[in-house]
Parts: sequence; C-alpha cells; structure tokens
Amino acid sequence: MQSPSPFHPRALAGRVALVTGASRGLGLEIARGLGEAGATVWLNGRDPTRLADAVGRLLAEGLQAHALPFDVTDAAGRLTAFHRLDAAAPTGRAALDILVNNVGLRDRRPLESFVPGDARRLIEANLLAPFELARLAAERLPDTGASIINITSIAGPIANRGDTVYTMAKGGLAALTRALAAELGPRGVRVNAVAPGMFATETNAGFARSAETADHLRERSSLGRVGEPAEIAGAVVFLASDAASYITGHTLVVDGGYLAHF
Repeated sequence: MQSPSPFHPRALAGRVALVTGASRGLGLEIARGLGEAGATVWLNGRDPTRLADAVGRLLAEGLQAHALPFDVTDAAGRLTAFHRLDAAAPTGRAALDILVNNVGLRDRRPLESFVPGDARRLIEANLLAPFELARLAAERLPDTGASIINITSIAGPIANRGDTVYTMAKGGLAALTRALAAELGPRGVRVNAVAPGMFATETNAGFARSAETADHLRERSSLGRVGEPAEIAGAVVFLASDAASYITGHTLVVDGGYLAHF
C-alpha cells in the first residue's frame, strides 16, 4: 500500500525532522511521509548499513533524507547527533523543527522472569531516551511551527498478560507527552503522540498476518484487519503540520478501531 497523501505535498516545506528508529517499519514510513510533505528528514538507527539503505530508498524517490546513526539510549551518541544537526543547519536557522520519538523496544514474557536490569533496559529505550531527546530538541526548536511527536501504543491504555514493562513504559510516554505539552506550550511548541494498534511491520509480519490474528481482528476491531505500515504516516504528518496548529497534549490512536470496538 502506498503512503496516503491527504495533505498539501509541501505542507512541511523548509522544515527539518528527526525520526528515530527509521531504518525500517513504521519509522521508515513516517520518515517517508514527512519527506513527501516537503521536510528534510534525518533518519536515525543503530545499524549504519541498514540506515544507509533506507536513506538511499528515500533519495531515489526524490526526497530529502540524511542518515544519523546513533543509539538513542547512549547519552554521548545523542549529544553527538544533535551537534551534527547544529553543524548542518544554515546560519540563523533552527537545527530542528520536528522530532519523532519512534524507537520502541519490546520484551514479551511473564512478570516473574524479569530481573531489574531487564526492566531498566526497556524503560531506558521506551521512556527515558524520548525524554532526553525531547530535552535536547527543546533547546533547538523554534517557537513557530515546531512539534514533538511520540509514538506510543494502544498498550499504554490497555494491557495484556506477559507485556508488563512495555505497557508501563508506553503509558509513561503518553504521560510524558502531556507534561511536555504543558512545559513547552508557552513557547508555541506542540507535543502530541500517536498510538498505533496492530501493524504488519517487518519484525512482526508473521504474527500480524497469521490466520489467528486475522480472526481476532475481525472480531475485536472496527475495520477488522491489520494496519499496513504506510497507514501510520498520515497521522504524524497531520500532527506535525500547521493543520494541527491548535492541537497539543493529545494522543491520536491509529488502530483500526481496536480501542473503540467491543
């Protein structure tokens, strides 16, 4: 499925975006959507080779894209990455207009199998890293047209067995979204979140496209199907654009009606 284009193709022209975890899956589709809307997009990932391939694909599509490899949980790596953004910015121009905190780490297993270090690793990637990246971004974001978008999950407001730490972290990320919106609102910086439901990404395509999952979604969701990765882009582009200029502190659920259906 091609990326939806519900907005003016130049809605984000002249803006610079950073998307974490963008070498594949939802992150790559978000980066593509922002690029199609006219933004210059920096793609982040830990694997330089995979990241270079993703950037190459966007460049081949005529989009403005750059690679920014670093581990979001590494403090020195984060700082070096933002210094690179600073160096790339034209004189007198903000280094960044849009930050999309997309990186997510999941570890499904029973509560009793976790030790403190395991939980800390997930909290670091899913909650503390977005906080630190938002803090670094806030120092650079302009007061007009800037936004931070956190990719949370429907696992924040609802829960299932064997997913305790991820649910805790994503619930915290939704709370962080509201807190940052209150903190940065007086400056004109908007902070929102997108909560995806079930999407058939590379990492979970087997599960997402299984007959069992298809049966579950037909019964449990309004649209009755799994989401395609490209279908996430429109929500992020909307929240990053001036079309959402009076929206902040909000979590936009993109789940085919999973939370609304019973």
